[in-house]
Amino acid sequence: MTTDNAASRQASPLPVLPARQRWLVLMAVMLAFTPVVIDMTILHVAIPSLTLALDATSIEVLWIIDIYPLLMAGILVPMGTLADRLGNRRVLLIGLTVFGIASLCAALAPSAALLIGARILLALGGSMIMPSALGIIRRTFEDPQERATALGIWGTVGAAGAAVGPLIGGALLEHYWWGAVFLINVPLMILIIPVVWHLLPRHEMRVTGNWNIGQAALLIVGMVSVVYSIKALLGVTVGVYQALAVGAVGLLLLGGFARLQTRARLPMLDLGLFREPAICAGMLMALMVTGALAGVELTLAMEMQYVLERTPLQAGIFMLPIMVAAAVGGPVAGMLSNRFGLCAVSSLSLAISAGALAYLAYQGLDASLLTAMVMASLGLALSIGLTASSIAILGAVDASKGAAAGSLEATAYELGTGLGITLFGAFMASVFSRYLQAPSQLHGELLEKASRSIGDSMVVAKQLSPADATALVDAAKAAFLQTHSVLLGVCAGLLGGLALMVFGMLRNTHRP
Repeated sequence: MTTDNAASRQASPLPVLPARQRWLVLMAVMLAFTPVVIDMTILHVAIPSLTLALDATSIEVLWIIDIYPLLMAGILVPMGTLADRLGNRRVLLIGLTVFGIASLCAALAPSAALLIGARILLALGGSMIMPSALGIIRRTFEDPQERATALGIWGTVGAAGAAVGPLIGGALLEHYWWGAVFLINVPLMILIIPVVWHLLPRHEMRVTGNWNIGQAALLIVGMVSVVYSIKALLGVTVGVYQALAVGAVGLLLLGGFARLQTRARLPMLDLGLFREPAICAGMLMALMVTGALAGVELTLAMEMQYVLERTPLQAGIFMLPIMVAAAVGGPVAGMLSNRFGLCAVSSLSLAISAGALAYLAYQGLDASLLTAMVMASLGLALSIGLTASSIAILGAVDASKGAAAGSLEATAYELGTGLGITLFGAFMASVFSRYLQAPSQLHGELLEKASRSIGDSMVVAKQLSPADATALVDAAKAAFLQTHSVLLGVCAGLLGGLALMVFGMLRNTHRP
């Protein structure tokens, strides 16, 4: 690709779309993003069914969940910069097609290994969709206040989609096999792709410049290596030295990528974006909030099914207050940010989330009205926090870098989801094994397996006599209840600290 001055200049901005067409574009982007965001959490309620059906080990289950955000974390930024050059519309349509094919492969996977492979393909499609969607919003809505409103509406898809995932998954599992949570994406894509094709403008502003596949490979391998190293250390899936070695290689590759970008006349990624406090604060919020949301939903789904013995559908219905509140959180965040500014909205939403988690940590789950209200406040506050992170990041960049900035936000989402689940899982396993009072008859390999998680305890219980099985199940339930309190309490403290940090970072930020 040529790099002379004429070719390196970005294309002239296209005429502003009429208001009606701008909102139709937003509708198309929301439709495109919906299956991706639902896929982030729909698998949570299917884990118990999937584990038993595929006879998956705890390590395989962890990879089934984590391989998607792990790869997305490495692929998103290169795909975002590529979308700015090839066109967001084109990359978005390719991503939707890949995502639909991958969903069909996942639904029909006969083993845990093949399901992991299908999830890799899902990550490729999702990495094309997410930054393209955000880039289109940034380029379509130039007015800051209108953009805040648009991002608020779009945020409904992000928060409500993640919250509605367990409900949809529960409803599907009530009548079909576990693969239905993936198969549902196929008819959705058949409907969505023509709508996106028709509504998105054919002509769009593109940025010409350097997109070097070698540099993209450096970034992808470096990011995946670092994230894998962290996950491996936390999950104890490989030896400590192997994990550290992989992490060191990843850091070296990322260092080489950064060096190339600082020397390049036309870098693939403008590292100057990280000098913007709003972008750093937005990424930090996206990272922590998505991590909290993924981990909390997984914890609640497991407790509802394993401890309280609810069906997947009942577990999804129990989390309905989070879903409903999250659906209105996006537009509310847009309005509040326009009126009170990002600093107040962001820090207060995080503080409220911390308070709600603290209540759930020490009160536990019940069917009371107060618990439903607390869960609703949690969903509303987390949704507002996610939308505020989008407003902060996209409002700090020029329209020509919309997809690149969107890819940074999406990377934070995926890192939050992947590392959040890993942190929750590792911490949960540690606390669970500490509190599990297994029957004295259980020893050796069976005791070691039962101590890993409540799911492993349930699997081991099937191999015991009725009396021993009942004793192990009761002990596992008691240990998980204590684990629940410790886990959510720590999460509440982290979000409370983040609220103070974000307040300091955004206190000088102007209102949209």
